[in-house]
Amino acid sequence: MSSGSNGARRVASLLRPSIIDSGVCRSCQETLGRRSYSSAAPAIESTSASAAADPAVKPAYIINAGVVLSRPPQITRELEPFEKAFFFYQKRLNERLALPFTKYFYFKRGTPADEDWKKKVQERRTAARDIGKYNAYDSDAWNDELLLGAKESEPEHQIEALVQDAESTANATSQDTSKKEEIPRPYPRITEADKKNDQKSLDRLLSRTLYLLVQSKEGHWKFPSSPVESGETLRLAAERTLAQSAGVNMNTWFVGFHPVGWHSFNPRRSKKADNATEIEAPGSKIFFLKSRMMAGQADLSVNTQGLKDFKWLAKEELAQYLNTQYYSNIKNMLADR
Repeated sequence: MSSGSNGARRVASLLRPSIIDSGVCRSCQETLGRRSYSSAAPAIESTSASAAADPAVKPAYIINAGVVLSRPPQITRELEPFEKAFFFYQKRLNERLALPFTKYFYFKRGTPADEDWKKKVQERRTAARDIGKYNAYDSDAWNDELLLGAKESEPEHQIEALVQDAESTANATSQDTSKKEEIPRPYPRITEADKKNDQKSLDRLLSRTLYLLVQSKEGHWKFPSSPVESGETLRLAAERTLAQSAGVNMNTWFVGFHPVGWHSFNPRRSKKADNATEIEAPGSKIFFLKSRMMAGQADLSVNTQGLKDFKWLAKEELAQYLNTQYYSNIKNMLADR
């Protein structure tokens, strides 16, 4: 490089501002020097001036947070006929594979327990109490399958057989013969709320998942939802929505921070004289978050959204109350059971 160009660089370095660090290399000093002469102030002023001149633009959609609050199943589902037959077959198969019952190891000859055993074994032919009349060591042991419609495979029949056997044993060994001892039975699967079809009760459809629906002041049924306020996340907005709509008398748990589905209402537009469209009322996009209820009950007495009523419904019952398009968008994010 010529000596003239080196001299010009020295002169330029003396004319630059003193902010340049002496420890910075020459190429970096040139870059910093060029940046010190640039300014974005005129561009910012022009942008702000143009923004101030434009009229306020209405948003096309309002973001809403919705809550899919569910009560999970409380009991197991009903068994299919094939499942009942299979489980019953497994019980009889176990009798065929197990060793014979040695009664004199458990009952001493001539005792009341021995007499009680002899009476029961004549009725059911086996030690098992819930497989019907069957003996795995008789000549007909191969015939261990039930006919179609047999009641022995029904869970209710098996429970009743177990309870009756326990009651007869307890009464036979009891010293007080005037008082009959009763064994507690399981609660029925069909509750009083099922018989009355009380859709506000959480004791209905214990084997199904129930979802909370609320009725707006216009009379439309929907999941609880409200617009997201400034500075809120979807999770915070959903928690606030649930408290403002269904009250705080519920122990709930939000599954995650991300929505499981969404639904949108299109904005209402009007035409101008120049055939352009203008938004009269913005639409809404509702993002649903899943939540589970552990205890409590919905309470609309203190809601701030003007809600009139609520129901706890199963998935197929929602279609009777929700708008067709609304149900079509949310049905795939709900559990079938």
